[in-house]
Amino acid sequence: MRSLGMGFVWVYTLVSLGCSKAETRNPAEADPNSTEQILPVNFDDRERPYRVFLTRILEEAEIPEELARHIQAVAVDGPAFLMDLLSALEGDPYLMALVDKEHALAAKYEPDDLVELTGGSYRVSRQGLLLRRPAEMALEEMAAAAQVAGVMLTVSSAYRSYSYQETVYARNVRESGQETADQESARPGHSQHQLGLVVDFGSIDDSFAETQAGRWIAEYARFFGWSLSYPQGYEALTGYRWESWHYRYVGRELTYFTDTYFKGIQQYALRFIYQWEKAGGL
Repeated sequence: MRSLGMGFVWVYTLVSLGCSKAETRNPAEADPNSTEQILPVNFDDRERPYRVFLTRILEEAEIPEELARHIQAVAVDGPAFLMDLLSALEGDPYLMALVDKEHALAAKYEPDDLVELTGGSYRVSRQGLLLRRPAEMALEEMAAAAQVAGVMLTVSSAYRSYSYQETVYARNVRESGQETADQESARPGHSQHQLGLVVDFGSIDDSFAETQAGRWIAEYARFFGWSLSYPQGYEALTGYRWESWHYRYVGRELTYFTDTYFKGIQQYALRFIYQWEKAGGL
């Protein structure tokens, strides 16, 4: 578990701020016989370092202005935002690792807790598919819930090594050309699949969204810690076209944080956390 640094100090400070605001009386309402001295407190001064730091992180994470203003307002209104962030940060750092077109995993990185997917409450399209153990456990839990609703989930792709992604990317470039390949396939090291936390479900094409499984996952995956990586309409942000079948396990704490503060957009939340960690937190 990582150190949470000064975060808890700020939680305590913000909680204290809330209590102070609630308890501070108007001097005109004070008991004239009381010896208690009531002094004005400039709460904005006490909050300013947090506001400045948060503003910088939001700017560096390139969070859209309207969403950034909303997050700032919520974050200084009480300790919930910071507490939810710290809860997410307590988890495995790879759950929140930013892996995209600009941020890569090392070529040698391979998870040490990969397990083979043998099916259970879900189907596998072929033998030899692997996931990290926490992701497989969450997949089984989600698939069991889907079964209760009469839905069967099929895993079609999971962990890919750096070398395997080299093969996939080269094939896509050869078949579709460089520009198209870069919209649909990650370069080696830049694939979330290398984390061992990603599942491609079903047909691995646009038709998946309209299947029973696709609709069920879109609605309920977040409750089991799974997050859609490449949503429709956010191609400029993620660098990839919509992939309704590509879900990444990030854990319940991070899906809650993402849904609550970042409109459910995984890339925004991961960018924010990346910049927060880069700055060393509070």
